[in-house]
Amino acid sequence: MGNRQDSDEAYVLDLCDDALGERGSRQHRFDWLLGDPGVSGRRARLPVDSYWASHRLVVEYREIQHDQPVPFFDKPDRLTVSGVHRGEQRALYDARRDTEVSAHGLRLVVIRPSQLDADSRGRLRRNRETDLETIRSLLAPAADDEPRPSAPKASDEERVVEAFRRWLTADGWTPVTPTDPHTDIEAVRGEERLIGEAKGRTKEPGTDADTAYGQLLRRMTDESPTTRYALIVPTTSAWHAQRVPAAVRRLLRIDLYEVTESGAVKRIDG
Repeated sequence: MGNRQDSDEAYVLDLCDDALGERGSRQHRFDWLLGDPGVSGRRARLPVDSYWASHRLVVEYREIQHDQPVPFFDKPDRLTVSGVHRGEQRALYDARRDTEVSAHGLRLVVIRPSQLDADSRGRLRRNRETDLETIRSLLAPAADDEPRPSAPKASDEERVVEAFRRWLTADGWTPVTPTDPHTDIEAVRGEERLIGEAKGRTKEPGTDADTAYGQLLRRMTDESPTTRYALIVPTTSAWHAQRVPAAVRRLLRIDLYEVTESGAVKRIDG
């Protein structure tokens, strides 16, 4: 195991310090961000990679083991206090950080190797000038303390996504930060991974359903049979989404879900 001070994580956090003009609190622990209880019932405080109190900003640098199975890090033959192996626990705790940090009024920025100058294994080449420019862009809203303009509400896509997120959680899935920032929702359950594209009510439900299928096709970079894809639509778009034959959807590992007006979720394909 390498020295944390020489790690890619430390390099990224140093660049964040430079971009923000101050040093963050590394491995910061909040009283409200807790792990699962151990044998004694004690719950340890979970660390975040760095916290800048004056910017109300938390940064997490998530290397490839946070988004795909890596046996060396996951230790699948050992169970943690959460009753799952380390890889599953990492996904659970990442989701908990995502939820709790935002719930406590802080901004969370997740940085991945793919956003910086990295090789195919996620190792950073440490092109400082290029990486610093990228990080400044990622942190700019917090660094400038500028309110972000609210986007016009063209559809009820947010309602569809949140209803599906609740349904996933109740079904034993853990929502995680999407590997692709353009993905609407991503979740894990054991060795399974689900990547979802959602659409809300719009004036062109047929066109939007076709667009969503195209977006899912671009997300299909993982050949693992344990990865599935989901198209989530409101009742008004369900018929349009079913114009792609069920047999084709099965071949592509795409499951189709309907979100009703009341927020109930129905899997159309059985």
